[in-house]
Amino acid sequence: MESMTSRYAFLLYAILLLLPVEVGLLLWPAPGSGAVSETVDNSIYTDLLGRYVKDGLVDYAGFKRDESRLNAYLKILEEIRPQSLSREEQLALYINAYNAWTIKLVLSAYPGIRSIKEIGPFWSTPWRKEFIPLEGRTLSLDDIEHGIIRQRFKDSRIHFAVNCASKSCPPLAGKPYRGEKLNARLDAVTRAFVNDPRNNRLEGETLYVSKIFEWYAADFESGVVSFFLKYGDETLIKALENGQDRIKIKYLDYDWSLNSQ
Repeated sequence: MESMTSRYAFLLYAILLLLPVEVGLLLWPAPGSGAVSETVDNSIYTDLLGRYVKDGLVDYAGFKRDESRLNAYLKILEEIRPQSLSREEQLALYINAYNAWTIKLVLSAYPGIRSIKEIGPFWSTPWRKEFIPLEGRTLSLDDIEHGIIRQRFKDSRIHFAVNCASKSCPPLAGKPYRGEKLNARLDAVTRAFVNDPRNNRLEGETLYVSKIFEWYAADFESGVVSFFLKYGDETLIKALENGQDRIKIKYLDYDWSLNSQ
C-alpha cells in the first residue's frame, strides 16, 4: 500500500508539471490547506530593502552590487513549500516573491533601461516572461499576480502591495510582508495609496484615480467610490459623502518610468 501511495503521488506531481501553468495553478492545494509547519526566512530581503529602498524608490545600482545576496533570497523562496504555510504566510510569500523577482528582472537590463516595459521582445511584455522557479515550475510575474494572488486570495488590497517597478505603481515597501499582522499591513498600504494626492484626488465632483482602478475594475466590485469611502481619510470621506451621487470617475495617466532613486 505504501509503495502504491508513493507511486500515485509521483504520478500526480509529474502530471502537474506537464499541465499548462493556469491549470496547474488551479490544482495546487488551496491556501492554508495541509499541515502548517514552515516559515519563510526573509532576513536577507529585510536587509536589502533596508539598504536600497527609501520612500518607495529603489537604488537599483545598489541592488546590482548586491545581486548575489538577492539571488540567495530568491533561492530560499524557490525551495519553500507554499502549501505548508498558513494562508497569511502564503500571501506574504507571493507578494514578496513578485516584488523581489521584479527587482531581479530590472537588474537583468539595468542600467540600460528607463522603464521595465523596455525589457523583453517587442511582441510580448516583461510580465509574461517565464523565468521564476516557484511551486515546482517556472512562472511569470503574470502567473504570480493573476494566476495565484488574485485568483486564490481575492483581496483587492494586494494591488497596493505588489510593485511593478514604475513611478505610478504603489511604492515598494521598505520591509518584507509577513503573515503576522499581514491584514494590518495591507490596510496601511491601501490607505496610504488611496490618500496620496499624487495617485488619487477629488476636484469638485470629479474623482481622479489611478489606472489601477480601471485595469482591475473586477476586483473592486462595489465600485471606486465605495472603496474610497472605506479607505479614504476623514476629509476625503466627508467630501465624497456630500456629493456621492454626482461623483464622476476619471483615470490618471500612468507613469511607467523606472522607480529608481
